Amino acid sequence: MSDTASFAPGATAGDGARPGGAAVLPTVRVDGLDFVASTVPQVSAHIVAEAGAGRGGWVVTPNIDILRRWRVDAAFRAVVESATIFTADGRPIVWASQLQGTPLPARLTGSDLFVRLVGEAHAAGLRIALIGGNEGAAEAAAAKLLPDGGAERVRCLCPPFGFEQQPAEMARLEQLLVDWQPHIVFIGLGSPKQEKLIARLRPLAPRAWYLGVGVSFSFVAGDVKRAPGWMQRSGLEWVHRLVQEPGRLARRYLVDGIPFAVGLLWRARLARGRVPQGRGAAP
Repeated sequence: MSDTASFAPGATAGDGARPGGAAVLPTVRVDGLDFVASTVPQVSAHIVAEAGAGRGGWVVTPNIDILRRWRVDAAFRAVVESATIFTADGRPIVWASQLQGTPLPARLTGSDLFVRLVGEAHAAGLRIALIGGNEGAAEAAAAKLLPDGGAERVRCLCPPFGFEQQPAEMARLEQLLVDWQPHIVFIGLGSPKQEKLIARLRPLAPRAWYLGVGVSFSFVAGDVKRAPGWMQRSGLEWVHRLVQEPGRLARRYLVDGIPFAVGLLWRARLARGRVPQGRGAAP
């Protein structure tokens, strides 16, 4: 039996309701998933306010690869079903929202949110943890984003490859969260590893916000060059990444990604006028 999910235009991934009267951001439903209809500054301010009030959460940043996985992999859907916010990291998701007549205000990438949120969280006096990435990338990113002396409110940990199967390494990681009790935790491991780790770690610091940010530490540190702005705006950032890592990314982009993106846009066009407004959308 296939794990592929069958989503009618009105299907939902959950209403994302927040307990305790916490603020809820508006959403737009694309391909069955509710994406936050906000900008990077708005989402960053929301997370800082919620974290400062002791209300935790989880941000998942779907690009085409993550959205495809969410649709076809029931196990992955189960992992992220308790996430609080989904952002449109992939440009085709924004195009799809426009085609179906319920446009998202902007693309909202995990990397852009990481940069903004680190600065605002530090200014608010919040504790931050950076986990994963290449060796030294988290520390280098923190040093670039924070003023002198800012590192005292940041803890970085780069566990070795395969750490999730090593009890001693997992114990070290878990102890960091228990002792530090960060307000915001960034996990830079790539999907689906980062989402699985977040689901495992959340009970240890339930009042924290967790964000899976992929290669963002290396983007900021300068270890990996991000695509120029015109490529990001035109939806060609994947070409830049493919040139950088063809062996690892060829199948993701060429075999899985392009056909799924075409299907996404086709489904969005067919759904035009039939997609219900997301949570908190203006009438």
